[in-house]
Amino acid sequence: MGQQKVLFVCLGNICRSPIAEAVFQHLIKEKGLTDKWEADSAAIGGWHSGSRPDSRATGTLKNHKIDYNGRARQIEDEDFNIFDYIFGMDENNISSLKSQCPKGAKANILLLGDFDPQGDRIIRDPYYDTGAEGFEKCYQQCLRACTAFLEKHTQ
Repeated sequence: MGQQKVLFVCLGNICRSPIAEAVFQHLIKEKGLTDKWEADSAAIGGWHSGSRPDSRATGTLKNHKIDYNGRARQIEDEDFNIFDYIFGMDENNISSLKSQCPKGAKANILLLGDFDPQGDRIIRDPYYDTGAEGFEKCYQQCLRACTAFLEKHTQ
């Protein structure tokens, strides 16, 4: 089997999905799986296209010694055939992804939080928070879910 590709999607691609992408990239590098997995992230909407992630998101990643220098982009129809797995962060993301998905596309559209062994299904959206605590919660949820997903899908 060739390299598997995963795409993490949230509403604006500046908080949750870049954190999930960075965590996944870190995990596959740590586990020596960069030849087997590739990750990216995108937004449902294009409001932040070209922007760097929220400074609280990058600050949280730096606190965990994870570098990230991606920029926001909006999901495109071809992504549904490029990626094997597309993860939404909440039910609204999943609904938007399923309605945009072209007929016959190969991507499996999944809720990232469904892989959280603690059962915390909806990845915390910290965008409107005043502090960074919600970003830490989002990071922890992404770490648990991405770790569990990789354990389940890596032989």
